[in-house]
Order: sequence, then structure tokens, then C-alpha cells
Amino acid sequence: MPHLEVAFPLGDRDAEATQDLLFAVGALAVTLSDAADTPILEPRPGETPLWSSVQVAALFAIDLDRLMLAADLGEHFGEATAGFAFRVVEDRVWEREWLKDFRPMRFGDRLWVVPGGMSLPAEAGPDAITLALDPGLAFGTGTHPTTALCLRYLDSLGAELLAARVLDVGCGSGILAVAALRLGATSAVGVDIDPQAELATRENAERNGVAAQIALRSALPPWGGPYDFTLANILAAPLVELAPAIATATRPGGGVVLAGLLAPQAPTVMAAYAPHFEMVEFGTVEGWTCLAGRRRGI
Repeated sequence: MPHLEVAFPLGDRDAEATQDLLFAVGALAVTLSDAADTPILEPRPGETPLWSSVQVAALFAIDLDRLMLAADLGEHFGEATAGFAFRVVEDRVWEREWLKDFRPMRFGDRLWVVPGGMSLPAEAGPDAITLALDPGLAFGTGTHPTTALCLRYLDSLGAELLAARVLDVGCGSGILAVAALRLGATSAVGVDIDPQAELATRENAERNGVAAQIALRSALPPWGGPYDFTLANILAAPLVELAPAIATATRPGGGVVLAGLLAPQAPTVMAAYAPHFEMVEFGTVEGWTCLAGRRRGI
């Protein structure tokens, strides 16, 4: 069924209050998007950042009385409604619509991320390890350079991952924890500040047959352990802040992979981990750097 879309620039309005008003007048869904293609790379802890130029799009039932809707919008937004754009949008299964541009992807020698319903290409070979993954509510499908670098790191570990215990800090969709389990790890623990991450991680673990091997814990350390490998694909500032906690969670001789940082931020992050780990640069893709290290000690 099609829907009626009302779109307009947020301007200097409060985002949360604007969404509440739209739901109050009958909106079925409200989306905020970047109208100027400006990236947000380092939100502060606890913040939900917005772009400098935000576009609001609200979906309403197609059979809603449009004159009444216009009157309700005018009451709340006044003369600003002159800049509101109305259009009818056809209903689609938006997740599958996104998937039309998502194909099986290879990371390293063996690991492949495959959307649901698709088959491995012939080039994959008999030793391929597959990770079935559809886009979900939380970050992490393998398409972003930071995730891709972490997946390549996991694949490069080879037999070291066999029977390993893994901690995934900022697990998002659970892609790294699930990939580690598919590559031979025995167990994985995921932590994330986003409650949607728990849902996405559980769904992806079930889809890949590793639900019994993964546990989810509070985002706040301590996280138990010690773990053989700790994965943290977050951002530079929290990576620095969490360095002592990540060190405590990783066994001596264990590995760590850090991602979500831009190349100029790498020296700062490496310095924060230097007291605990022997660190190296694993790789850089499109300006994003991945660091890997080994925990000091016997």
C-alpha cells in the first residue's frame, strides 16, 4: 500500500519535539536524514548527534484526510508549512530494496559475507567460510572499511582462532563476533550501548547457527574474561577511554584489533594501548585505519 510522505528541512527546530508532533498528528514513521552529506565521526558518549542540515520525512496513511492533516501541521508549524513537500510513495520491502545493491563479499582468504537468499560465487572454493547476514537495525554489514578490515584480520588469524574466546566491544550487528565463531572460535561475548544491537546480534547468531556460543553483557566494564581476542570497532575517543578495560579483558599474549578510527587518529590510539600491547598498523582503507596488537606479559 502506498503512503503519503511529508518532507521538510528541520531548521532550528528541536528534533525530538518535531518527531513527537508528527506522531501526534498521525505519522506512522519519521526519518531524519543528512541534507548536506556531512559525516558525523565522533559523537560524544550519550549524545545523539545531528547533521548541520537535516531533512525530515514523515509517512502517513494514504487515506488520511489531507485537508485535516494540512490544518494540523499548520497549527504546529505555522507558516513554515509553505516549505513542506507532499508526495505519494509506493510501498516497498525496504530491507530487500537495499539488498539489491548488496552482493557476496570476500574478506581475506576464506571468509565470505553472503546476503540471505544468495549463493556463493564459483570463485569461493571448497574452503570458504560463509557468514549469512542481512542489513538490520544496528551498524555492521561488512560494507564499511572499518568492518571490512576487522573481518580481514579475523580471517588472517587462521588456526589461532580455533577454540578461542572472543570479546566484541561495540558489537553492533554482531558481525565480528559471529564471524569469529564461524571461523572456529569457541565462544564470544558482545557488548554495546545500543539496545538494538542485542536484537541484531541475537538474530544474526541464530541465522548462522552460533546462538548457543554467544552471550551479551552490559556495555560497562568489567566484561569478564580473560579473552584470547578482543575486537573493538567503535571510534577513536572511546577506544582511548577503554584502553585499560580492554587490556584487563585480554589475556597475556592475546590479540586485540581496534577500528573505527581515521588514519590521523592512529598515533593517539596506539599511544593509549602501548603500555599494555605491542601494537602495529594492520591496514588502512579509504582513510580508515585498523590497528592490531598482542597483550604484553607472559
